[in-house]
Amino acid sequence: GGGTAFSGGADIKEFGSPKALAEPNLLSVILAIENSSKPVVAAIHSVCMGGGLELALGCHYRIAAPGCAVALPEVKLGLIPGAGGTQRLTRVVGKSLAMEMILNARMLSADEALRVGLVSSIYPPETLLHNALKTAQQIAARAPLAIIAAKRSVNAAFNVSLTAGLLVEREQFGALFGSADQREGMAAFLEKRRPIWKGK
Repeated sequence: GGGTAFSGGADIKEFGSPKALAEPNLLSVILAIENSSKPVVAAIHSVCMGGGLELALGCHYRIAAPGCAVALPEVKLGLIPGAGGTQRLTRVVGKSLAMEMILNARMLSADEALRVGLVSSIYPPETLLHNALKTAQQIAARAPLAIIAAKRSVNAAFNVSLTAGLLVEREQFGALFGSADQREGMAAFLEKRRPIWKGK
């Protein structure tokens, strides 16, 4: 989220234009982020509306600065969110609040977004990017295969039944037990040293 705002959403003047309809479109970009093996951290500051919030919802981890405002105000244009906002927001904040935000264009503050789980932390604007990068570096320092398996398992919780999700988790857990990184992690723990991950 560089510049003066994370994203105010689409440029309304471009709706329906060849540029707006070209690939990659917002949904395909969000799906690429969501399905990436690498976790993506969104640092939300100032305004995060419409497609901007849909983009942030596609990220795996969201932090915010005080004073930010998040909303899906498409109904004011006679539209609804068109890049997964109705689905992802509902999974994050629940049906009742998602309905209020989407049907009535309700805006949430950073504190409200934190309270309902839309963001996980709030940092001052001057340290927001630093903390986003720090979080990304901390995740990147973990065992790569375990990070991929954890993402896959958590995502399954939103897409399948509990029984099916437990099977995904069990499969991922079992697959990691045969990995060199798992052996390295156990050895490093017992030897009280930092592990050296190979992603194998």
